[in-house]
Amino acid sequence: MVYAFTQDVPIDEALYRRIMEQLGPEPLAGQVLHLCVRRPDGGLRYIDVWESEEACARAFDERIHPAVDAAFGGTRPGTEPRVDRLEVIDAQGALLHAAGS
Repeated sequence: MVYAFTQDVPIDEALYRRIMEQLGPEPLAGQVLHLCVRRPDGGLRYIDVWESEEACARAFDERIHPAVDAAFGGTRPGTEPRVDRLEVIDAQGALLHAAGS
């Protein structure tokens, strides 16, 4: 089942770029879409779509959190930014069809 969420993060573009460098070029298994946009009041907003919530959780455990830790110089802040789950009614697109969703 497709899993989608938004997350507002209190970081700037430079830190975001460091996180992305730490992730490397290998695609995250199960990720359909990651969109990062600038918020008008500061910080960034992530809009993510995953094949499943389980694929998302695995990617955070195995790749995303270690990359964030490294970008923060060893340890990320103690609390995670709030995740606002999106209720997916329908999802279309080439990436979703390729994934078999």
